[in-house]
Amino acid sequence: MSTTQSERLRALLEPLVGSQGLDLEEVAVDSVGRKRVLRVVVDSDDGADLDRIADVSRALSAKLDETDAMGDGEYTLEVGTPGAERLLEEHRHYRRAVDRLVKFQLTDGAEMVARILAVDPDDDALDVEVPGVKGRKPTARRLALADIDKARVQVEFNRKDKNDNDDKEEEA
Repeated sequence: MSTTQSERLRALLEPLVGSQGLDLEEVAVDSVGRKRVLRVVVDSDDGADLDRIADVSRALSAKLDETDAMGDGEYTLEVGTPGAERLLEEHRHYRRAVDRLVKFQLTDGAEMVARILAVDPDDDALDVEVPGVKGRKPTARRLALADIDKARVQVEFNRKDKNDNDDKEEEA
């Protein structure tokens, strides 16, 4: 059984990232011209600020230099967090996306956009709210993770937050 360079790097770096209180989400090695770029994506339940990213970047760099896991050629190490429109693949990704709007592609071919309200830790299911259309009220729905083929967080620029409405009612 052969392992790819990304799998070997994941095995090397994951314990180090975990010791920093972060989850290793992705490891990718790309060629850019003659140089190689090692992209490492990390995250945690409470996010990863710039200080944590810098700390883990230094630790990863030292480990890579110590082990020579990237070989002799030059490479650039890039450490970051998942993007705003991240793909949700694991249970923890859904948990971290609570209160976010997500576009779901379901295994039956249907698509829907809904806000994740809660993630059931025992049942592998989500409670979501499908926004109302044309004056209709939003509807609640329970969605099994097994019924989801693909899910991606959506960026919201003009979200009307419940707290905004509560604040306006208190002012009146």
